Amino acid sequence: MQTQQQPRSDVRNPPSGVEASLFEDAPPHTLSSDETAQTLGVAVERGLSQQDAVSRLGRYGPNKLAEAAKLSPLILLLQQFANPLLIILMVGAAISAYTGHTVDAVAILVIVVINALISFWQEYKAEQSLAALGEMAAPQAHVMRDGQWRDAPAADLVPGDIVKLKAGDIIPADMRFVSAHRLQIDEAALTGESEPVDKNDQIFADVQTVLAERFNMGHMSTQVTGGTALGIVTSTGMATEVGHIAGLMAAAKEPKTPLQERIEGLSRVLIGAALCVVAIIIGIGILNGMDAIEMLNTAISLSVAAIPEGLPTVVTIVLTLGSQNMASKNALARRLSSVETLGTTSVICSDKTGTLTQNQMQVMRLWAGGKTWQVTGEGFDPKGTFLGADDTEANPEVEDDLREMLMISAFCNEARMIELDGRPAIQGNPTEGALVVAAAKVGVSRSDLKARNYVPLSHFPFDSTRKMMSVHTRLPEGEEYLVAKGAPDMILARATHVRLHGEEVPINDGNRAEIEAVISSFGNDALRTLAVAYRKISAGDLNHEDPERDIVLIGIHGIMDPPRPEVPDAVAQATSAGVRTVMITGDHAVTAQAIAEQIGIKTSDEQTVHVGAELDGLSDEELGETVKRAAVFARVTPEHKLRIVAALQANGEVAAMTGDGVNDAPALRKADIGIAMGISGTSVAKDSSSLVLLDDNFSTIVTAVREGRRIYDNLRKFIRQALTANVAEVSTILFAFLLMGADPLLPLTPLMILWVNLVSDGIPALSLGFEPAEPDLMKHKPRGRDENIFSGGLKEMIIIRGLAVGGLTFYVFNTALERGQPLAYAQTLAFATLICAQLWHIFDARSSRTLFTKNPFDNRYLLGAVALSAALSLLAIYTPVGNYILNTEPLSARHLLEAIFIAALPTLLLSGIKELFGFKFL
Repeated sequence: MQTQQQPRSDVRNPPSGVEASLFEDAPPHTLSSDETAQTLGVAVERGLSQQDAVSRLGRYGPNKLAEAAKLSPLILLLQQFANPLLIILMVGAAISAYTGHTVDAVAILVIVVINALISFWQEYKAEQSLAALGEMAAPQAHVMRDGQWRDAPAADLVPGDIVKLKAGDIIPADMRFVSAHRLQIDEAALTGESEPVDKNDQIFADVQTVLAERFNMGHMSTQVTGGTALGIVTSTGMATEVGHIAGLMAAAKEPKTPLQERIEGLSRVLIGAALCVVAIIIGIGILNGMDAIEMLNTAISLSVAAIPEGLPTVVTIVLTLGSQNMASKNALARRLSSVETLGTTSVICSDKTGTLTQNQMQVMRLWAGGKTWQVTGEGFDPKGTFLGADDTEANPEVEDDLREMLMISAFCNEARMIELDGRPAIQGNPTEGALVVAAAKVGVSRSDLKARNYVPLSHFPFDSTRKMMSVHTRLPEGEEYLVAKGAPDMILARATHVRLHGEEVPINDGNRAEIEAVISSFGNDALRTLAVAYRKISAGDLNHEDPERDIVLIGIHGIMDPPRPEVPDAVAQATSAGVRTVMITGDHAVTAQAIAEQIGIKTSDEQTVHVGAELDGLSDEELGETVKRAAVFARVTPEHKLRIVAALQANGEVAAMTGDGVNDAPALRKADIGIAMGISGTSVAKDSSSLVLLDDNFSTIVTAVREGRRIYDNLRKFIRQALTANVAEVSTILFAFLLMGADPLLPLTPLMILWVNLVSDGIPALSLGFEPAEPDLMKHKPRGRDENIFSGGLKEMIIIRGLAVGGLTFYVFNTALERGQPLAYAQTLAFATLICAQLWHIFDARSSRTLFTKNPFDNRYLLGAVALSAALSLLAIYTPVGNYILNTEPLSARHLLEAIFIAALPTLLLSGIKELFGFKFL
């Protein structure tokens, strides 16, 4: 039985610092404003004295976020040379220079510097996310000192300062509101709430109240969208909620990507293989009494032959090409390694709002005059219809109840439709905007009603007590009405009649049950409800203290942020590819579960739904078991997201995490691949991510996963091609030492090997990055995090084909010597044979099966690269410059043709055997 562990103690502790020290007994949201002021030692009507403020500033420090230490560009550049592959090459260059092979030394060093510069540039241009977090802070604050209001730098605020806020202000520090008038704050970046939050100065006694529901608190870096407020600063700097997140970000170290781990493993294999071969060759040389200089030359050749010098460069180029392809499909890679990581992803932790959903509130159903209507359309687009029980389209000219309900919805409304970047958009509250759009679908708008002489006489705005708003209106005929909308329970409590089938009837137990059933039905489908009502007003009959009495209920809207139309198919594609989707959201569990069921994330009762409060009581081991079957995590905090990602990674999963807010940044950094929203995302989220979705669309992630898999497959094809060449080069030299007796000769010079690795083989191998995806690419399960890069028989294919090419190359070299050819001519013939063998082999490297299964004309880049490589190699053999640098000699036409056709034998024979007998290792 598993040992029960104590729950984590750091899950939802308040930020360290001011708040923790001053509010040990009770956090400020559980205190009255007077108690908060008393705890902080301040009189609200006078504020702090300037002397006290200076003293507190010295005690608590400036109201700023701590900045992360940055490496200097020089140190960052020098770190790139710590790559083991580059170290071996630098040793080879030093030996070349010591033995007088200056051209070899310079050529090797150029390759080393190019690789280091490419890696340096990729890291250098990555921006610091903590710096972006700091930039979100307010520069100024309107603060009371010594009984006088003054503007002061936000960095000078201290606990106890009294701050005044108005619409448009960025809140400069965490604060407890003393007073709030129609105050609304956009906290989406901090809590994930999709709409501005109504704030007040009431007490919330529950210590465990989640951050999103602390309605009497304002938090640093969030924005006031409406109303005014007075607040007492309770926390500053790193003690604020944003500071707490900054601390999590600093602690959340980015993990190495699977590709980085595999390349490091490959480096170790190559280094080990190189050292073993060098030891064998030197041992043979010592036994045969070879000269020390010759031994050094041999060591140089072997170190150059054993290492694919172009590997870091080509990997970077292939990833760059992949990132460009992704960018054309709305996925912008900020870190090249993330391009491949997508192909390894086994679980996608996705936010709900704006990623899985449209982030556009929409009326989905409505009940008007006793009838229920389905509403079609998408988001804020005013195109759509109303469908009745038998799917017949409503005629607004006939359906009076529906038309009048929509007229009231449009008129009793503060939102309006606008066009933004050529698309319909809403200015104002998104929920109110949904009503405006619904009315527009039958041709009704507030401006049109005003043009038709519907005149607003007075407004009764929404407040958190009445939970409704109303407008006193005069109709064109001169009659006056009060039209209202608000929470259904509040409207129903004040309604005496209901409009049913064109008639106003008193509310009784029967029709009340019908109305409540509609509200319950909408709620069960995770629809947010708003009721619409009216009352005819006689002269002098309007009570301004209680305007919405004796109203008539006419209808109820069912509103939600619906799933994107393409998301269910994308989730299904991910599932078929073995990639699980988990919704992690700050929204309520009921809403999240309904969306998850609609789009196919939750398809069975075995898949569980959890809220953040549950995670507080789970140990890390218990959470590890929970995440295996979880489909939805709702009402979560930044700490919860971090723990979820860590639990998935501990289970061996490769986790992708999406997010758009400041609260998502720590998890974005912790995840194997952080995915930020390009449209709705904050700069902090983007800077903490590896990938940015330019369209905020979940289906783009699935497209990117497919691209990541294709890129990884193509990288394996490149590695097969490159390492086959390296094995061939090493084995050519090894065969010479084993078979040529006491005085072996080098079949290839170091610069010939460099030429093969970088030019004649490197250029065609690079074109493998353009290979189209295999047909069954998205039908396989994701690769395991620990899967070896040589899995699937790749190692055997490289060794067998490399030895075959190496043996053939040595045979051609030795035969030329036996026929009396000079050493330089024999080396050139071996050089040509090796080049031709690799050009033949690249057509086989295109597939994990055989070259006979692929159309050679599918990849036009490959054909062009092979032609270019062949042309450059001919220049290396037949021009004076090539002869001087590479020590080659022009070959006769007969010998060149022999090299071309003989070089085809390993590829054709081994591919033929594999095609006939199905050996995976060939």
